[in-house]
Amino acid sequence: MIDIRVIAGSLCVLRLRTIKPSLLVSFFIPIFTANYKEKHSGMEAVSQSVITTKHIELFKSIVGENFVFVDESTLDMYAHDETENLHYLPEIVIKPRTAEEISAIMQICNKDLINVTPRGAGTGLSGGALPHLGGVLLSTERMNSILEIDERNLQVTTEPGVITEVLQNAVKEKKLFYPPDPSSRGSCFIGGNIAENSGGPKAVKYGVVKDYVINLEVVLPSGEIIWTGSNVLKNSTGYNLTQLVVGSEGTLGIVTKIVLKLIPFPEYDLLMLVPFKNLEQAGEAVSAIFRAGFVPSAMELMEIESLKIVSKMVDSNAIPITDDTAAHLIIEVDGNNMDVLMGEMEAIGNLLTQYDIGEIYFADDAQQKTELWKLRRRVAEAVKLIGYTIEEDTVVPRAELPALIRGVKDLGKKNDFEVVCYGHAGDGNLHIRIRKEGIPNSHGSEKMTAVLRELFLLVKSLGGTISGEHGIGLIQKPYMDIIFKEANFRLMREIKKAFDPNNILNAGKIFD
Repeated sequence: MIDIRVIAGSLCVLRLRTIKPSLLVSFFIPIFTANYKEKHSGMEAVSQSVITTKHIELFKSIVGENFVFVDESTLDMYAHDETENLHYLPEIVIKPRTAEEISAIMQICNKDLINVTPRGAGTGLSGGALPHLGGVLLSTERMNSILEIDERNLQVTTEPGVITEVLQNAVKEKKLFYPPDPSSRGSCFIGGNIAENSGGPKAVKYGVVKDYVINLEVVLPSGEIIWTGSNVLKNSTGYNLTQLVVGSEGTLGIVTKIVLKLIPFPEYDLLMLVPFKNLEQAGEAVSAIFRAGFVPSAMELMEIESLKIVSKMVDSNAIPITDDTAAHLIIEVDGNNMDVLMGEMEAIGNLLTQYDIGEIYFADDAQQKTELWKLRRRVAEAVKLIGYTIEEDTVVPRAELPALIRGVKDLGKKNDFEVVCYGHAGDGNLHIRIRKEGIPNSHGSEKMTAVLRELFLLVKSLGGTISGEHGIGLIQKPYMDIIFKEANFRLMREIKKAFDPNNILNAGKIFD
């Protein structure tokens, strides 16, 4: 039998740090001019019109003078998100409160051919909310109300600017559960989660955002307001516009109301930490657990280097770090029968003894679980702060995870870059962070583009794809040809054209 021990040590106070993103553009964008060009990886895009003082006055008449911004400091705040170190100034920032206000704004922009970039919390990692063509930056941050929690039908209706964790806590008070929980759940908006079809640790058991979206209110680029479906669990009435909008990265319409399915909140959860002395074996163990018939509610991989970095940043010793440890698996099970869960944990632990592992640790109280999840959720922030600015979001069938890990490490050695890995091992979703001297961004870097093409060709050969939950945006756009044929692009372009014939809404994202 295995020896399951309690993690020792008290919780430590986080020492939060902030960093101002580098300003990587040397040109100045005039406030009222939108006809400049951007070139990246062979792409040339031209903004279609000019924002005039008349436009600004019209926008102020719609949303109020206090919610239209053209000052330099505000524009700078909305010129970046969490994508590498990229920086693109919008010409104007507008913060509407209602779908009707967005409709009026879109009617003006559609008529006068003004580019519009929708934005949520700015936590994206693929450049989907970057205003790379200038124009209007439309923020949904004021649309931040939970409108109804329907306990009879297990549904919640919310606006897009609600923080994901706030929504989860609100429904939890009713003993209900909204499982998708991206690492940035404490700051990201539910609307952004819809745009990217976000996942998170719980996706391995409960699925991703698309599995919970029932209906959406959407403002089209023309200004028309529609509901995409109906508030029912089964619907075969026409094309599924709801699922078409989910994951479309704000290129088809602006989501203004969201109806989500909920499930009962599980009464118990147990968490254990398994140190592996070999990184590839940690990947192998993931598939073995599922083949043995277990379905954890979360299974996260943290390479030891990423763990060292985040532990130092938050001044935590919650996870033991030894010289012979290569990676940790965080394994969680949940349900309503504690005896069953304890039996699952014991059986999983026994299964893992076939690998070269250290002592298995068991977090037996809420504080210890919180500390472990805090480290996992903040690892992306930590590694970016010390220079691992390039992040890839690859996903492969979980049995191919060892081959992906091995290939990533080989690429690093071959091309002389540092790499750390972590992610949602339970569904084969590996986040890869890269640090290379002199290359702070992948976007527009010829050398890094060549390396990433090699990585994505490996991913494709393993049956995977280039983004599991971060989306395509600007960053992954140059590699879409690895995954899709021209017929796929033709269909996607026709869909875009049907929704947005004037190509004003988040233009130049996903594909040219």
